[in-house]
Amino acid sequence: MKIHEYQGKQIFERYGIPVPRGEACFSAEEVEAAAKRLIEATGNEVVVVKAQIHAGGRGKGGGVKVVKGAAAARAAAEKLLGSRLVTHQTGPEGQLVQRLYVEQGLDIARELYLGLVVDREQRRIVFMASTEGGVEIEKVAEETPEKILTEHVDPVSGGLAGYQTRKLGFGLEIGKGSPTPKETLAEFSKILSKLAVLFDKEDCSLCEINPLIVTKQGKIVALDSKINFDDNAAGRHKEWSGLMDKAEEDPVELEAQEAGLNYVSLDGDIGCLVNGAGLAMATMDIIKYHGGKPANFLDVGGGANQEQVEKAFRMILSSPKVKGIFVNIFGGIMRCDVIAEGVVAATRGLGLKVPLVVRLEGTNVELGKKILNDSGLKIQSADSMADGAKKIVAAVSGV
Repeated sequence: MKIHEYQGKQIFERYGIPVPRGEACFSAEEVEAAAKRLIEATGNEVVVVKAQIHAGGRGKGGGVKVVKGAAAARAAAEKLLGSRLVTHQTGPEGQLVQRLYVEQGLDIARELYLGLVVDREQRRIVFMASTEGGVEIEKVAEETPEKILTEHVDPVSGGLAGYQTRKLGFGLEIGKGSPTPKETLAEFSKILSKLAVLFDKEDCSLCEINPLIVTKQGKIVALDSKINFDDNAAGRHKEWSGLMDKAEEDPVELEAQEAGLNYVSLDGDIGCLVNGAGLAMATMDIIKYHGGKPANFLDVGGGANQEQVEKAFRMILSSPKVKGIFVNIFGGIMRCDVIAEGVVAATRGLGLKVPLVVRLEGTNVELGKKILNDSGLKIQSADSMADGAKKIVAAVSGV
């Protein structure tokens, strides 16, 4: 689950991590009023108006405007609100801007990159830091990987050690140009320790500050915030429901979540309905192997009923790109006859017009196949995954 920059900064403040003063706004009028309050409070007429979308690269995409005065802030807001912001993470269609964040301007001496992710190979949280702040970390990793510093958090020793924070600080030359280099290094070390606690307590999968700045006064400030939560920990965080911006989420994926299904939209034209995440991944792989492109990942789980199967069909067909559907079911906990009844009901109810290939195996498989064969519908039966993949690819491609 992703949250907006301003929401991430609210969490930062709870953990004592310095952020600029700012306010979230939903209209140009609110932006102007917020800018006036910030200017009055700070004595600085420079404010920054930022588009709030769940994607990086907003600055390069024109979603971050540095302006002088409340009137200029309103003018920037009028241009941003309702526009579609295109960045390297949104795709060519962009994302609709419906929220803005207005914050004070600061005197920036240096821009750094700081990020925390889970290193799954070492099963530890890893800090990544670089002097190349304000630049996509993927680009830095590709072109100048030596500029990325890393430190892993040992869960047994109780968190990030002091020597590790100092090592990162020295590696970034954190006190460089600061009027108080020792104090700047000490502040940086404290912020890293607080971030390690935040990442653990808030069950994050990503926590990124790009840029983390050093001001001309030698202060460390999180100028940006990008936080993703681990969905598997949702049961421990009832407050997450209040942070979700449904306008930023895929509506089909939200529908799937409410129906108890696991769905992820992809770019292909062959819809997949499978039970079990591992089998769903294998199904997508074998479709790709035989020359096709999966349109989605859809795991109906081990206990799906007829109603859920029908909903799954509707979700798949909600994409205009889908030219065919491959149903691949292994009936262990799930019964093949229940799936077959759901497939028949969905095919009839939706007036299915695209090719449909079904491969069933497992509990009540013969009964399931009989239900499909007796339906009188144009449903191709497959004897194996490979056979099913070949048939659906051929049907979609018109071979």
